Order: sequence, then structure tokens, then C-alpha cells
Amino acid sequence: MKILDWYILKRYLTTFLFTLLILIPIAVAIDIAEKVDKFLREENLTLFEIVNDYYKNFIIYYANTFMPLALFIAVILFTSKLASNTEIVAINSSQVSFTRFLYPYFIGATIVCAIALSMNHFFVPSSSKTRKAFEKKYLKKKKYSDTTIREFSLQLNDSTYVYVQNFDLNRNSGYNFSIDLYDGIKLKSKLTADNINWKKKDSTFQLHNWKERKIFKERDSIFSGRSLDTTFTFTPEDFNYKNIMAQEMNSPELVKFIEVSRKRGIKNLNAYLVELYKRTSLPIASYILTLIAVGLAHRKSRGGIGVNLAIGISVMFIYVFFLKVAEVLGAVAGANALLNVWVPNIVFGLYAIYLYFNARR
Repeated sequence: MKILDWYILKRYLTTFLFTLLILIPIAVAIDIAEKVDKFLREENLTLFEIVNDYYKNFIIYYANTFMPLALFIAVILFTSKLASNTEIVAINSSQVSFTRFLYPYFIGATIVCAIALSMNHFFVPSSSKTRKAFEKKYLKKKKYSDTTIREFSLQLNDSTYVYVQNFDLNRNSGYNFSIDLYDGIKLKSKLTADNINWKKKDSTFQLHNWKERKIFKERDSIFSGRSLDTTFTFTPEDFNYKNIMAQEMNSPELVKFIEVSRKRGIKNLNAYLVELYKRTSLPIASYILTLIAVGLAHRKSRGGIGVNLAIGISVMFIYVFFLKVAEVLGAVAGANALLNVWVPNIVFGLYAIYLYFNARR
């Protein structure tokens, strides 16, 4: 690290933090304006709870969300400033190659990437859990308890499907339960019950007003009764686990959830895979966005910083658009979630490489 490297790295990080600190208060101010009446309506809600449980985690979430945008704008701003002050011309005149010029930029990108990776995989999910719990308690109207699972379905394997209309995790009881067994595409048997209770001591389920229909080639058999104790290859923990939002699980929890779900035979886990993969792909984009920003702003232009900034923001919005489309396509059943999540980075990575070779001429 030479004096020039420290100079560029310092400008890189300070401009990035400055840009981020401009965006966050704007987001907070807009959110306060939208929710202040809801805060005032809650008599038991204190200022400490609003700040500590909601806005502290709100800032963590949006700081992580705005990080790529802040990084891109920051690099364009200070690189354009270097170019307009002919500092880059002086650097080139001193026989510093464009590749060597990028060295401190990539050190800065590595620092930002490391912070983003730790936040995405660990801090933001736990922060989101606290923030969303606050929103459920004070900001959203609730028809049902947070411990009540509604319209729950689970595929245990290729031939067995479970459905329960309502299940209370505190009472370990629910109603309108059914379990279907298929032979290929044909229904083989169906067991239904008005009520279902979990007996934790015996690790069994108790069905009330149950009815079982077994389908044969020539006739069907129907059995029924008032009460039946039986076992299944699932427990109420599976109801609770599947109900947790992917954004609220840190990466080890999310990986464990995906593994358990695969063992259960759940087919489409792409929404969870997209969430897991993008926690890595977005931080890695720090390098790509940095290279694009330098490639766009390293030469002095007639329009000055404004033109470079306008072009940069346009490129950034195109990237965000690609990212959102890729997430939606990646969550579709049968799609390659990993490939879809990385497509924006691949496309813009190729653009960054083009700018790099163009800048070396």
C-alpha cells in the first residue's frame, strides 16, 4: 500500500459511508411520516420500543439494502472528482497502469463485501425477525394469533400429502385435518378428522370424528370413529418451522430448513434457495459494481460529474431490475435458482470486463 493507495481507499470508504448516511435518514423520515399516526394510537407503546425494536432494525435492514446503490454512487462521485481535477491524468503520467490503479478500489470492495456477507448471512435475518415481530404487534391488524397456523399443507414424500386448515401451536390442536395417500396420480386412501391434537408425552396424534376412505379397483371401504390415536412422520414443529419466513432465518438455519424440507419430500424450495444464494451474490456484486463505476467515471467528460452520475444511476436501476426479475424467475418450480440468482452478476460482470479492457487502451 502506497500513499496513493491509502488516498484512494480513504476516499472510497468515506464517500461510501457519506452516501449511505444520506440515504438512510431519507428512508427513516419517509417511514416515520407513514407510521406516526399508528405509533400514536398505541397507548402502551413507548419511544424506547419504537427506537430499539423497530427503527434500529429498520436502519440495519435498509443500510444493507442500500449498500450496493451507495457503493456504486460513491465510486462514481469520487472517481469523477478525481478525473475532473486531472488527478487521474497525473497518475497515468507517472506510469501507473489502469490495473494497478484499481488496486485500492478492490481493497475497498473487499472490505464492503466482507461486511455485507456477515450482515446478509447473520445479522440482517435476526434483525428482521425483531422488526417484523414489532410490525405484527403494533402496525398490522391481526385476525389470528401469531401462534396459529392457517391453511397449512405439507408434502411428506412423493405420495403423501398433509393438510390442516387451522393449528394452534400453543394448544397443540387444530381442526379440518386430512392426509392423502396417492399411488402415482390415483388417490389410494384419504384420512380426515374434524379435530387433531398432539400428545407430546406419547409423541402421537389424537384424531376426533375421523373418517378413512380406502379406494380399491372395484369398491371403496370407509372406516370412521369418534377417536383415534396414531402416529405420523411429522410433528407440530414442522408446522412452525415451515411458517417462518426465509428472510428471518440466518443462513445456518435456512440451510437446515432446506435439508429438512427435502427429506420431507417438498418439491419446490426455490424461494428459499433464492434467498440463500442472493445473500452471497449481492455482496460479490461489490467488485462488479466498483469496476463498472470506475470504468464509467475514470475519464474526464464534458458534462462533468453530473453526466457520469446520471449514466451510473441508469446502469444501477437496470441492474436492480435484472436482479428482481431473476429472483422471481428463480423462485418458479423447476427453475435453476442458483443460475437465476447469478445471472445479473454474470451479465454485468461481462459489461465490467468490457469497460476494463476499454479503459486499458
